[in-house]
Amino acid sequence: MFRPLLLLAGVAFIAYLVYEVGPATVWDSVRTLSWRLLLVLCFPYTLTTTLDTLAWRCAFRGRGLPFWTLWGARLAGEAVNATTPTASVGGEPVKAYLMRPWASLQDGLASVIVDKTTIVVGQGLFLVLGLLVATTRMPVSNPVMTAMLVLLAVETAAVGGFVFVQLQGAAGRGGRLLGRFGMGPGERGQERLDGLDRALAIFYRHHRRRLLAGILLHFMAWTVGSLEIYLVLSFLGLPVSLPTAVAIEAFGTAIKFASFMIPASLGALEGGNVAIFAAFGLGGVAGLSYTLIRRLREAAWIGLGLAAMALLSARPAPGVERSET
Repeated sequence: MFRPLLLLAGVAFIAYLVYEVGPATVWDSVRTLSWRLLLVLCFPYTLTTTLDTLAWRCAFRGRGLPFWTLWGARLAGEAVNATTPTASVGGEPVKAYLMRPWASLQDGLASVIVDKTTIVVGQGLFLVLGLLVATTRMPVSNPVMTAMLVLLAVETAAVGGFVFVQLQGAAGRGGRLLGRFGMGPGERGQERLDGLDRALAIFYRHHRRRLLAGILLHFMAWTVGSLEIYLVLSFLGLPVSLPTAVAIEAFGTAIKFASFMIPASLGALEGGNVAIFAAFGLGGVAGLSYTLIRRLREAAWIGLGLAAMALLSARPAPGVERSET
């Protein structure tokens, strides 16, 4: 019940911001883009999601996984994350399920857990880059800078704790704990949870090159995402340097991290970008206009992700599903 209320609050806050800025001002921004809106919808995010898919591929211990199926499964999972109140994790089992014809559910779940970890590490490194750039453009005492430094510390602690919990066999221990209260997963389910713990431990201890490759690819994906800000502002007649676009995007990703409980960070990202753009001297109106244009891109890719989920669910890949033991 709490998360739907957050979603409604986010939508209400966006409506308030649009009212304050003026709907005509926002519409003028979209109209100014004209045919270039299609470029914004397609180009930067296609490259970003390709890099993210390659990073996810590194999280599988096996080889021979079809790239385009991985790409579609990832889009499907992200669409679920963005449209359901599941704290940005509900789509991860969907990704693993859609890959069952090529990898066991156990390996699929291990891969999405590892991938989620490398995503957050890559985003933390990207935030460090953004902070380094921002120090050349505003004082460290700026409230936005202070907030970002705090979020970086929180992210560092969170990812460290997440990895520690994984290495301690949290899935299996959780199943046994539930069993004490009569709510255990059963013998077969417990074996799968223990197998998931073993798969994670093996990956972290014996596939560190793949782990580092995943982190690097996600870091590159976060950085490439800065092109969207650069293009949109340039098309709107507000030219911005690439380093500044990197810093703004990095700060925006920190806002998304902090608001992961809200589907698609609705409201939080809009309000955050208004403050971030203003801090860089670009004005809150530009921040809101950009974020709403970004929402159009997100909506388009959510539609593509849902279509990919329907296609992959209805047309299983050739071959026999692997054993899950």
